[in-house]
Amino acid sequence: MLESMGALTGSPWIYAVVALSVLLDVFLPVLPSGVLVITAATAAAAGTTSVAGAAGSAGEVPQVPSLLALILSAATASVLGDLVAYRLAWRGGDRLDRAIARSRRLTTAQERLGAALSRGGGILVVIARFAPAGRSVVSLGAGAAHRKVKEFLPWSALAGVAWAGYSVGLGYFGGQWLGTTWLGTAVSVLALFVVGALAAYLMRRPAAAAATPATATAAASAPKTS
Repeated sequence: MLESMGALTGSPWIYAVVALSVLLDVFLPVLPSGVLVITAATAAAAGTTSVAGAAGSAGEVPQVPSLLALILSAATASVLGDLVAYRLAWRGGDRLDRAIARSRRLTTAQERLGAALSRGGGILVVIARFAPAGRSVVSLGAGAAHRKVKEFLPWSALAGVAWAGYSVGLGYFGGQWLGTTWLGTAVSVLALFVVGALAAYLMRRPAAAAATPATATAAASAPKTS
């Protein structure tokens, strides 16, 4: 993959490709936007090494992708994608409401997100950004529940910056420490998937934990029979 992206990473189009991939994966979670961001950052690490090696030569210095620009393009596209999904779900009408009602995962996420945002603790939005398809579930759930945009947007922005910074950091430092080879890219992608699995676990765990006190309260309030 690094070889095929060599020409792309040396042009400004890399930022547009990254942004488009991140923007669309809220609707198509199968898109490997995280892998693309990591690969671009790994290529940046490779370019940095090449520039350092060619600093004293008279040859043409290769173009190196800007890590800050990668983070900004990925984070901005992440927030825009969240807002598009949020607005579509807001205007979805009865058909979308019925679709959400048929999905236990969407219904649970909608209830938990509404409670979290009401308490001012939208950290669930940040966690969901790292989980597979979690971003889609949370954005659609917030829109369908008609949560206020001022409750959702700041957490979406924080989630986008955190995810973009983490993904770019994985690719760059993985390339620096392990070399800009398949090994460096593979280890960085694996680290992204591990964090995604942990995020998915954390998203499920509070729902199970909340069910236990509710069950206990219902049992305690139930009339006793002799």
